[in-house]
Amino acid sequence: MNNLSSYSYNSFFSHIYVEKDAMAHPNTGKILSRFPRAVCIEINHYKDVFCRGHQNYLLQKKSPSLILAVKRNTYVYEGAPVCQSFGNRHFYYTSSVMNCFYDCEYCYLQGMYPSANIVIFVNLEDIFLETEKLLKKFPVYLCISYDTDLLAFENILEYVKKWQAFAESRPDLTVELRTKSANLGILNQLTPLDNFIFAWTLSPDVIQRAYEHHTPSFEERISCIEKALDKGLRVRLCFDPLICRKDWQSLYADMIRTAFQRLPADKINDVSLGVFRVSRDYLKQMRKQRPDSAIIQYPYENDRGVCHYGRKLSQEMISYTYNLVKEFIPEKNIYVWKETS
Repeated sequence: MNNLSSYSYNSFFSHIYVEKDAMAHPNTGKILSRFPRAVCIEINHYKDVFCRGHQNYLLQKKSPSLILAVKRNTYVYEGAPVCQSFGNRHFYYTSSVMNCFYDCEYCYLQGMYPSANIVIFVNLEDIFLETEKLLKKFPVYLCISYDTDLLAFENILEYVKKWQAFAESRPDLTVELRTKSANLGILNQLTPLDNFIFAWTLSPDVIQRAYEHHTPSFEERISCIEKALDKGLRVRLCFDPLICRKDWQSLYADMIRTAFQRLPADKINDVSLGVFRVSRDYLKQMRKQRPDSAIIQYPYENDRGVCHYGRKLSQEMISYTYNLVKEFIPEKNIYVWKETS
């Protein structure tokens, strides 16, 4: 499933909750116009729905509601240690959308949020203002798509285009958009910018089919990246998270070699490598949500509050994939997450 249009209105967003403070915002009207058959319910605060007790995450994933809200207080956050800064000193992230309609079993969002319903903050302009304040102090590296997949939502939100328009006149801002989308049609509406990076997560077919439910296939993502490169967009490839299975070596070797057979390596900006890792507290909640998931129930090692495969196996997986990638990409353009970082 490549984007939101793949879903039936009857199963996705049949009910849309709207905060009173968000009701008059122009973005609210645009979003509601995309779902003319949805039942619209006015609420006081998004947490009244999103944070209520006794929610079933997996059931909600099958038919999530949409919540339109106003973001308040904090708009931009310092980057977390489990994420890569790519050598940037001033590393931040922001969330204009909470939750994703993809359903990856290993996703930390199911441990972070009490609900699978999707919250869209309509006041994007306030995030821009907060970013402007930071830019007055220093150059900023800003990740805008950690807690969702903005490109997959672009047909209804157009937030990527708005972020591009904002970044275009601000050379001290570098934006990274992480995605698994294969939204080919929307690429024609995007602008190549030196300070805007489209970071595609790639997984072997077996991993995608087993754990990345509702996401585009490897082939669909590669086709989308090909078009992005042809258009001149700045592209990062993310082999992250690396998932351990008995056959992980052959799976990742085949995938990486296939990727670079299809994609011109000289047009790839850089590559990110990292094993699966997650906060200990998030993992505890994730295990409650998916008691039958092999990937979640794996006996990870706890390294100062971050759970991963342990140093020996993590190092082996990183070294193996690093050596594969460096056949195609200069080593200075390969970024690795390390458990000691």
